[in-house]
Amino acid sequence: MTIKSHIPNALTCGNLLCGILGLNVLFTTEDFVNQPEAMLLPSLLIGLALVCDWLDGFIARMLHVSSPIGKELDSLADMVTFGVLPAFIMLKLIEGSCTSGTCTVGLFGFYKPYIAFALAIFSALRLAKFNVDTRQSHSFIGVPTPANGMVVASLPLILVYNPEFRDYVLNYNTLIVYSVVMSYLLVAELPLFALKFKSFDWKTNQVKYIFLILSAILLFLLKFVAVPLIIFIYILISIIDNFIKKQPSEA
Repeated sequence: MTIKSHIPNALTCGNLLCGILGLNVLFTTEDFVNQPEAMLLPSLLIGLALVCDWLDGFIARMLHVSSPIGKELDSLADMVTFGVLPAFIMLKLIEGSCTSGTCTVGLFGFYKPYIAFALAIFSALRLAKFNVDTRQSHSFIGVPTPANGMVVASLPLILVYNPEFRDYVLNYNTLIVYSVVMSYLLVAELPLFALKFKSFDWKTNQVKYIFLILSAILLFLLKFVAVPLIIFIYILISIIDNFIKKQPSEA
């Protein structure tokens, strides 16, 4: 095997390393409520992992060195970086949002903030489905795990750089509902477009271009606050696009 054949897998391992380092930060820092800056590094590592995740596939296709082991390694890395790490960040955020009685032990002795771990479990299910689902070669069925990782990673960044939104981010009920809803969306039979371009003409890719333009505008105007909105718009545009495609065309 040539050196170039190992480049994509090396990038995938970089993705995995980002997840491991992020978890180490979370496990060695205690007070995230009064030190939200301590959560910046795990969030930034998720951002770096997103770059590695995009580059490994792009380079594998460009160099024609795609392999079955690369596909499996990619899912394993994504499980850690976009499944387990976001789940632990969400756990810390939910615990930080607790008011009197909200983080108590609930039904059957279940510690309520542990609902965040549903994100990790359903990420594993989503990644396993992706590896065996032939329908997802050019689009997605269910929200991709990096999309959830982006939303969760943006929350500590919003706390630090947009503190005026602190009460919205550290809202116990909102974080719990998000964890449940996103866990479902990860495995839902919901077709979503992928940002893969076979050509660059407007007619074929107008949905993707509209999404990218809206995303750029939101990022310019709202900075990190835009990230959750962008993922919501991504899901909404996909639903509208699917609805339009299902409508019978006029004779």
